[in-house]
Amino acid sequence: MNRKVLGFGVALVVPLLAILVVNLGRDPQRIDSPLIGRPAPPFSLAPVGGGEPLTLDKLRGRPAVLNFWATWCAPCYEEHPVLQASARTLGPDVQFVGIVYEDQEENVRSYLRSQGSAYPNFMDAGGRAAIAYGVSGVPETYFISPDGAIVDKFSGPLDARSLADRVARTRAARSASR
Repeated sequence: MNRKVLGFGVALVVPLLAILVVNLGRDPQRIDSPLIGRPAPPFSLAPVGGGEPLTLDKLRGRPAVLNFWATWCAPCYEEHPVLQASARTLGPDVQFVGIVYEDQEENVRSYLRSQGSAYPNFMDAGGRAAIAYGVSGVPETYFISPDGAIVDKFSGPLDARSLADRVARTRAARSASR
């Protein structure tokens, strides 16, 4: 066997195996954002069905859960009941906000009529908010402290426990900021 070919193969395979081993313990849904710990990017979003736009400033004072989603997204459909139940349970203590990503408003209205909604949803015209937050796909959820800082980010469909854990951390961030 040619030693040069063998040496080249080993030089190629060993680093790839090292990368694999290092990443084996990582949660694929845990994608850190460079925005965590920083002020949330400002936005102005039109509500589904019309009305006064929502801005980040209007969310200050209570923890907020910003969920980027779309009607064409199967994992979004899966997490929708979890978000609704949590929004109803937490009531006025935590603000839930749906931000519609790359979708048509008529599709969103139809979806919300059939699936229900326990919190307001807003259209992200031109994807400006998604770009500012670094959304790479849906669903993605951002947890915002009462003072407007991003506490955490979750990529993928949230289950009840993951959502509760992150809301608890967001609430704790409120205590720490006082």
